[in-house]
Amino acid sequence: MSDAALAAPRVKAKVSSEDWIMRAVLVGIALYLTVSILLPLYAILSKSFKNADGVFVGLANYVNFFSTPALFWSIQNSLTVTLICCVIVVTLAFIYAYALTRTCIPFKSLFKGVALLPILMPSLLPAIALVYLFGNQGIIKDWLFGHEIYGPIGIVMGECFYVFPHVLTIMLIAMANSDARLYEASDVLGASRIKTFFTVTLPSVRYGVVSAFFVCFTLVITDFGVPKVVGGKYNVLATDIYKQVVGRQDFEMGAVVSMVLLLPAVFAFAADRLVQRRQVALLSARAVPYQPKKNTAVDTGMLIFCCLIGLIMVSILGMACFASFAKFWPYDLSLSLKHYNFDLMDGGSWDAYWNSIELAAWTAVIGTAMVFTGAYLVEKSKGFHSGRAAMQLLCMIPMAVPGLVLGLAYVFFFNAPGNPLGFIYHTMPILVICTVTHFYTVSHLTAATALKQLDGEFESVSQSLKVPFYKTFFRITVPVCMPAILDISMYLFVNAMTTVSAVVFLYSPDTALASVAILNMDDAGDVAPAAAMGMMIVGTAAAVRLVHAGLTRGILSRTQAWRKR
Repeated sequence: MSDAALAAPRVKAKVSSEDWIMRAVLVGIALYLTVSILLPLYAILSKSFKNADGVFVGLANYVNFFSTPALFWSIQNSLTVTLICCVIVVTLAFIYAYALTRTCIPFKSLFKGVALLPILMPSLLPAIALVYLFGNQGIIKDWLFGHEIYGPIGIVMGECFYVFPHVLTIMLIAMANSDARLYEASDVLGASRIKTFFTVTLPSVRYGVVSAFFVCFTLVITDFGVPKVVGGKYNVLATDIYKQVVGRQDFEMGAVVSMVLLLPAVFAFAADRLVQRRQVALLSARAVPYQPKKNTAVDTGMLIFCCLIGLIMVSILGMACFASFAKFWPYDLSLSLKHYNFDLMDGGSWDAYWNSIELAAWTAVIGTAMVFTGAYLVEKSKGFHSGRAAMQLLCMIPMAVPGLVLGLAYVFFFNAPGNPLGFIYHTMPILVICTVTHFYTVSHLTAATALKQLDGEFESVSQSLKVPFYKTFFRITVPVCMPAILDISMYLFVNAMTTVSAVVFLYSPDTALASVAILNMDDAGDVAPAAAMGMMIVGTAAAVRLVHAGLTRGILSRTQAWRKR
C-alpha cells in the first residue's frame, strides 16, 4: 500500500435512514430502562443518606443500622439460611439431574415435570403448606422432633422447595451434552465408576454447578414470601425491609436495609457472570453423544431418589390444595368451597385475582415485544457500538436487583414531589413497568441466545436487495425465533402471576394482586383462604401453560416447517 493511501483520511461509513430509525428505537428502550431501573436505584441510594426530613446525614443511617443488634443480626441470619439452602439444593438437584440425564430410569419426563411444579407457585404457598404439615396443628408436626417450623428450619425447608426447579434447570443444561469418548477411554483404562465420576463427569459440569450455587444464593437471600410466613422471630434482611417500611413507616432505614441486601445479590450476580464467561465448549465436532448404559443397582437407587423428591413436591402442593378445601382445620376436614369466597375475606377479593391476570397479560405482551426488539437491535444492528454496549449493560442490571429493593425504589422515585411520572403511581401501568423490568434480564438473554444462532447474512442480503429491515425482521427473524419468543411470553406471564416482592409496595386498593392478597390474608389469620388464592394462581399458571402449548404447536408447525426435511 502506498504512503499516499496510508495518509488518506479514513472515510466514515454513511449512516442510512434505517440505521437512524434502529438507533432511535434502541435509545428509546435504553431510556425506558434508565427510568425504570437506574433512576429508581439512585433514588433509594440517596434516600439512605437522608433523614426523615430529607436532610443529608451521610452515613448516620448506616451507623444506626449496624449498631442495632436486631437489625445487624439479620445479615448473619440471611447468610446462614442461604448457605444451608445452597448446599442442600445444589446437592439434591445435582443428583436429580444426574438421574435424568446419565441413567436409564423410566418416566424421566414425568419426574422432570413434577420437579418443575414449584415454578407455578408464589413462594408464599409452599410456606403455607409447611404450616399445615409441621405447624402447631400440623398433621405431621411430631416429625420435627420437638422443633418448630417457625424459624430457620421452616425457612430452609420452604426455600429448598421454592428454588429447587431453578437450580435443577441449570443442572440439566450443564449435563445435557457430554462426549461418550471420554467415558469409553475411562473404561478402557480400567477406571472405576467413582473415579470416572470425579475425573470426567464432575469436571465437565463444574461451571454449571458453580453457576447454580450463585443463582440459588441470589434467589434465597432475596426471597420475601417464605420467611414472611414461617420466619417467626427469626429476622432476615428481606422481611426487615417490609417491617421497616410497612410496620414502622421508617423509609430511610428501609432504604438502608435495601442497600445492604443489594450487596450480596450484586456479588452473586457478578460471580455468576464471571463463571459463565470461563465456560468453554465441551463438545467438539467429532464428539459422540453419550448414551447411558443400564446398571440395575444405580438405576434402582436413582429411581428411588427421584420418587422421594417427587413425592415431597406433590405432597406440599397436595397439602396446600387440601387445606384450601378443608372446611375448618383441623376439626372439620370435610370439603367445602367457602375459602374461595374471597370477597368475604380480609385482605383478599376476586378483583385481586382478575388484576393479576390483567397484569400478567400486559406484562407478557408488552414485555415480550420490548425485550425481543431490544435484543434484536443489540445483536443485529450495525455500528453504534457504544450505544449497543451501554444497552447490553442496562439489560443485565435488573437481575442483580432484588424485587423488594426495586419496589421500594419505585416508591421513592415515582412518588417524589415534582416527578412528572408520578401520575402512574398506584396504577396498573406502574405494576406492569416494575414487573417487566424485574424479569427483563432472563428474557433478554433468552432472546439474545436465539438471535446469535441466526447468520448475519440475512441482514446483509436484505440490505443489498434494498429490503427494509422491518420486513426482514417480521418475515425472517420473528418466525425463526418464534420458539424463543413464546418461551419469553410464558416466562413473563407466570412470573407476573406469582411475584409478590416487587409489587408489595406499589399496589392500591383498586390494583391489589392475587399474590399480595395471599400475604394480606395470611397476616389477617385467614390462612386457608390464602392457600385457596395460591391454588388459583397455580391452576391459572398451569392452565395457561397447557393452552400455550396447544396454541403454539400450530404456530410452530407453520413457522418452523423449514426445520423438517
